[in-house]
Amino acid sequence: MAAEAILSFRDLCVSYGPSCVVKNASFALERGEVAAIVGESGSGKSQTALAALRLLSPHAATTGSISFDGVNLLELPASRLDEIRGRRIAFVFQEPMASLDPLFTVGSQIGAVLRLRAGLSRRAAALRAQELFDLVGIAEPRRRLHAYPHELSGGQRQRVAIAMAIACGPDVLIADEPTTALDVTVAARILDLLMDLKQRLGMAMIFISHDLGLVRRFADAIHVMRKGEIVESGPAADVLSAPRHDYTRLLLAAIPHPHKRRPLLDVPELLAASDVRVCYRLRGGWLAGKREIKAVDGVSLVLRKGRTLGVVGESGSGKSTLARALLKLTPASGAISFEHRDLTPLDAAQMRPLRRSMQLVFQDPYASLSPRMRVGDIISEGLRVHEPSIGRIERDKRAALALEEVLLDPDLRRRFPHELSGGQRQRVAIARAMILKPRLVVLDEPTSALDRAVQIEILDLLLHLQEAHDLSYVFISHDLAVVRALADEIAVMKDGRIVERGEARRVIEDPREAYTRTLITAAFQIGDA
Repeated sequence: MAAEAILSFRDLCVSYGPSCVVKNASFALERGEVAAIVGESGSGKSQTALAALRLLSPHAATTGSISFDGVNLLELPASRLDEIRGRRIAFVFQEPMASLDPLFTVGSQIGAVLRLRAGLSRRAAALRAQELFDLVGIAEPRRRLHAYPHELSGGQRQRVAIAMAIACGPDVLIADEPTTALDVTVAARILDLLMDLKQRLGMAMIFISHDLGLVRRFADAIHVMRKGEIVESGPAADVLSAPRHDYTRLLLAAIPHPHKRRPLLDVPELLAASDVRVCYRLRGGWLAGKREIKAVDGVSLVLRKGRTLGVVGESGSGKSTLARALLKLTPASGAISFEHRDLTPLDAAQMRPLRRSMQLVFQDPYASLSPRMRVGDIISEGLRVHEPSIGRIERDKRAALALEEVLLDPDLRRRFPHELSGGQRQRVAIARAMILKPRLVVLDEPTSALDRAVQIEILDLLLHLQEAHDLSYVFISHDLAVVRALADEIAVMKDGRIVERGEARRVIEDPREAYTRTLITAAFQIGDA
């Protein structure tokens, strides 16, 4: 086995001061093999992979060995390592927007890699970049070469990152959570692309993920990590069919399951929308007129008290714009009523007293929580606006109670957001909404960036809070597997319109629209396969 291995990790340890984040990790990647490293956030997966190319923080201390074709990468001089990085071992990062330079076109960035690593001329590099765009399935590759990263969709940016990684024909490709931030349909296409490229180019691959249900589709070997240690390794079929470790069994069981649904009849309406439209007018060029984009196009819906309406669709379908329109956070036409009160004529000042009853939880709590404020001040911030007579001590007491309600230690209110895990930050975002005792909570992709196990914890928490306070939710997601676990009704959005709506079980089990069937196939192929 060792003779056939192209990349071998032996007793790898990575430490930051007294904290050891990778502990004696040992495994081998064989030529042409797909090895999956699986575990929750913070388990050491990415640190293990980054160590192979010495991309860790300067503060990291690394021991052990990582052998590539018999050479220990941890002992190579920088000049020799540069000959391997990008040429023979390439890396696809989780978030391409962070790894692509926003100031340069994507074509120029790939061209720079080809000129630096492959020694191509500027013209040859441009032609090769176009070939790579075509290879990874980017439509109109010649035109897209001149686009900047922000002008591309998430799926297109990920394809650009993959094209850049395979530009020099590497022997090993390391893909670090390459589909986490993508819609299920786009994620399925990216996975198919990676497997196709692996076969065509003969690469070995390390695929990092938190989702065992995902990697079972294509992995030859699986290495399960927990708290920096590999707790189980073996052929994928053996690990999946007969897991030996309790943690592996926990990951396999981490699939959202639908809750017991309550009848919808004779339940009063809380929120109603009729023919809601949101249009954006964009300037054209010198020879082109203004363009109008219909982000939300004639949407009507009803949400009943104590129930959950799931709104699903791909990125760009209008889900988040609809959420902001329902809360009157973005200009929209049509009629919106809350508890039978018409919100249409109300201005910002008239809406302010209603804000405490209509709360919003954003997708990324790291972006929506102020990094300069402590958790307790973040949670109690709404009280300053809606209950200004309350003093600091009372606000702090309520923040502690809100943390307890979302099952967090009240002492966390003295910490800053960067000191918390992703799941903890999302609970803080929920606590910030719940402290005002709302009747409606709009949740915009609140679990999309979380591990499956943490997703289930957050969904269970939301169900508990809903039952305790008779809350109504509008739950927005691109993942039908997650929506199925929470929603009583589902509305499917495409191109700004609701193309299918109905009781959750009916929509999942008997979809009437081809687009809904596509979402269902992608969601359960990736999430539950």
